[in-house]
Amino acid sequence: MGVSDNTRGLILAMASSAFIGSSFILKKKGLKRAADSGTRAGAQSGLLIGSIMSIRNTSVYLGVGGYTYLLEPLWWAGMVLMIVGEVANFVAYVYAPAVLVTPLGALSIIISAILAHFMLKERLQKMGVLGCVSCIVGSVVIVIHAPQEHTPNSVQEIWALATQPAFLIYVAATLSAVLALILYFEPRYGQTNILVYLGICSLMGSLTVVSIKAIGIAIKLTLEGISQVAYPQTWFFLTVAAVCVITQLNYLNKASLALSMLEVL
Repeated sequence: MGVSDNTRGLILAMASSAFIGSSFILKKKGLKRAADSGTRAGAQSGLLIGSIMSIRNTSVYLGVGGYTYLLEPLWWAGMVLMIVGEVANFVAYVYAPAVLVTPLGALSIIISAILAHFMLKERLQKMGVLGCVSCIVGSVVIVIHAPQEHTPNSVQEIWALATQPAFLIYVAATLSAVLALILYFEPRYGQTNILVYLGICSLMGSLTVVSIKAIGIAIKLTLEGISQVAYPQTWFFLTVAAVCVITQLNYLNKASLALSMLEVL
C-alpha cells in the first residue's frame, strides 16, 4: 500500500520543524559568540563603538558590513540546518495543502524551547510550558479538522487567485504594516519590544507561504513534463519568496540578538 501525498507532506513538515527548531539554537549560540568576539576586538583596538552600547547592539554593527556573525562557523552550521529544514518544508507544500503543512511549523517552537532550556540555559517558565502545549494542541486540531482544499493546477491559476482584489488589498495592507514597522517602530522599539520583530517576520511569512506554494507547483509540473519556466509569473513568485525569506532571516537574527531565544519563540 503506497503512502499518500498528504502523508508525505506531513512527514516532511515534521522533519522540517526538527531541523529549523535546532537551527535557531545553533544560530543563537553563533550570534552570542560573534557578539563576544566583536566586543573583545573592539576593546583591544581601542575603538569607540557608539557611545555606550550593550553586547546586544554591538554585534549588529561591528565588523565587515555590520554583520560579524557571518564569520562565525556555528552560525553557518545553524544556517545549513535551516536551509535543509526550509527545503523539506518547501517539498512538503508540493505534496500537501498549505492548511496542513503550515500549522506543523509550530513544532519547531517546541523543539527550540526545549533545546534553549538545556543548551542556552534559558529557563522555560510555566507560562512557556503552557504555550508549548497550546501550540501542540492547536496544530493537532487544525490538521485533524482541516477543510478540503482545492489544489491549483498551474502557476497561472495561482496568479489568477493572487490578483483578485481582496488579496491585493491584503498584500497592500501587509506591506504597509511591514514598512511602518521597519522604518518607524524598529529603530525606536525593536530592542525592547518583541512585537516589532514578530510582526515583521509573521507578516512577511504570510506572503512567503503563497509564493512557496506557487513555486512548488511550478517545479512539480515541470518535472511532470509541463514546463512552467517560460511563464513570468513563476519568476515573479520566486523573486517574492527570496525577498520575503531574506527579510525574515535578517529580522529574526536581530530579534535573537536583542532578546532571549524563549522570548523570540
